[in-house]
Amino acid sequence: MWAARFFKTRAIARDAVSGGKVHLDGQRAKPSRPVKIDDCYGISRGQDRLEIIVLKLTERRGSATIAQTLYRETEASIQRRKHEAGQRKLAAMQRPQSDHRPNKQERRKIRQFTGKT
Repeated sequence: MWAARFFKTRAIARDAVSGGKVHLDGQRAKPSRPVKIDDCYGISRGQDRLEIIVLKLTERRGSATIAQTLYRETEASIQRRKHEAGQRKLAAMQRPQSDHRPNKQERRKIRQFTGKT
């Protein structure tokens, strides 16, 4: 996961695997399990869920172009990510956007309207 640049550091990759963010063929993966070619992993990063198939293995972390040759994302995963990104954009457009932070008077009105003290 770290060599393929899904996570920034090995510690973050280990924590993600231990925390249940990485699944192997639908089952929760363990940090000590060796990665094999043709394994299908499900990786959750933030709001995105990737499904990848391992094509190659490497001992060291290389450049991003080399890292992209180590795996292939499934077509279903690509389509689902694009659909969910579009849904998030639509949801963001429905929320009102402000061009500034609320000042003291506006914060008081917000608290009064929401009923929070």
